[in-house]
Amino acid sequence: MTKLLYIIIAVAFLDTFIQLPIITPYAQELGASHMLTGAIIAVYSLSNMAGNIVAGHWIDRLGRKKILLAGMASAALILLFYPLAQTGSHLFFIRLLHGLAGGALIPAAFAYIGDRTSEEHRGKTMAYTGACIGSAAIVGPAFGGIIAARASVEYVFILVSVLFIITFLLIIKFVNESFSSPDRGKIVISDFIRLIKQPVLIQASLAAFALMVSNGTLAFALPLKVASINLDSSATGLLLSTFGLVALLVFLTPANKIFERYEPAHLILTGLVLISVSLIMLSLLELTSLIILSMVVYGAGFSFTFPSMNRMVADMSTVKDRGKAYGIFYAAFSLGVVSGSFIAGTVAELLGFPFLVSAGLMLSAGAVLYFISNKKSKKSSSV
Repeated sequence: MTKLLYIIIAVAFLDTFIQLPIITPYAQELGASHMLTGAIIAVYSLSNMAGNIVAGHWIDRLGRKKILLAGMASAALILLFYPLAQTGSHLFFIRLLHGLAGGALIPAAFAYIGDRTSEEHRGKTMAYTGACIGSAAIVGPAFGGIIAARASVEYVFILVSVLFIITFLLIIKFVNESFSSPDRGKIVISDFIRLIKQPVLIQASLAAFALMVSNGTLAFALPLKVASINLDSSATGLLLSTFGLVALLVFLTPANKIFERYEPAHLILTGLVLISVSLIMLSLLELTSLIILSMVVYGAGFSFTFPSMNRMVADMSTVKDRGKAYGIFYAAFSLGVVSGSFIAGTVAELLGFPFLVSAGLMLSAGAVLYFISNKKSKKSSSV
């Protein structure tokens, strides 16, 4: 069943990544202004964040399977409305609903994985989920672009809807509920308050936010860097693929044993420092070979951070509140997605050093994580 959960995660993230190269031209084709196009892109992540939090409660209250099925069915249906959009405003509201529906999928899938894996094996399991997401990030944009170019944009949405329907049927047949305790009915929304105060969840959520801000900085500033050193625009894709491939190598090779050997908080700190070093290199260096090296360093930092923060959420939560914990965590993740490019663009406009400012943010996040870990360690030793 765990293997099927990996497929669910891959399909859910493919839904996001496959649309990256087509949403902007599709919005403009429908007559959307530049401002409305930006809103169409942003509203998915904003509503996804709301969906993460709302779904988190119901994942614990109704069970993982029901929410996963509801999210899959809703997303499959909403995807079929994309080809029917006649204006940019129509597309905006479709994206808003799509983000809400999609917000249920990832917390439910990760709650399942947390339920089904023992603590000693969670590190490697989370590395495999990272590989699923990395694969979707590599395959999705290229696949979406090819289908849109050879057929039409509408077929991309129909194809993803069909994938969701197939996955929906597989969940019905092969996935069993992992939380069926009578305690499920006693779960209340006020449990969110207790979770939000948990230091480990704060650390994981801060790491998720910081990681996605760095990712947004790359999305905004890397094409500008490539242009400034007179490389072809295709070099941006190759550089992004480099970091993705490095991360996959760590996730899928024996190197993934580090996630079971070392504390996740230590790996996150190491990852954020590596990402900071990579961003500083991108800001200061002009030589192509060194820019490629910086993306290798970024890939290593990403690979250390992603599975570790997911493992922290699984370890700190119980079967009774794991849905809410992942809902909060992935809301921070979505907030980072929304904020990343905006922060980078604002910094570029005002200061002109998006990579350096982002590196500073990563180091600041690392310092806060270290402070929380230290405080927690001292508190534990004094008890």
